[in-house]
Amino acid sequence: LERVRSAGIRVCCGGIVGMGESRRDRAGLIAQLASLDPYPESVPINALVRVDGTPLEKTEPLDPLEFVRTIAAARISMPKAWVRLSAGRESMPEAVQALCFLAGANSVFYGEKLLTTGNPEAVRDRALFARLGLRPTV
Repeated sequence: LERVRSAGIRVCCGGIVGMGESRRDRAGLIAQLASLDPYPESVPINALVRVDGTPLEKTEPLDPLEFVRTIAAARISMPKAWVRLSAGRESMPEAVQALCFLAGANSVFYGEKLLTTGNPEAVRDRALFARLGLRPTV
């Protein structure tokens, strides 16, 4: 990461949760990221998207409040980072996404596709942001 930063590139580093890990594992992920000096400027927190035919396709879904707790832990541990609500939003209820913003998420990855899995349509995101009173920044 030092080499990335020395090249003038901002660090984006987070993780995927809901892969069968424990709460302690999730806390360890956040602690490891927060212990970096400096910690990443961008911290995407992804919810596992279970894809048919992959080793994790039958993984038990993570309790939504555990996901929200992970967002909160990232916000508290890395107060200046952009905590990004990332993969898994396509199947995440709006109420859970709202709780994530209240817990400290301050960014999303916007657009209909995130790497290989779907992402909420832009119009759906704009409607959610309007309902929550959130305004996009560039």
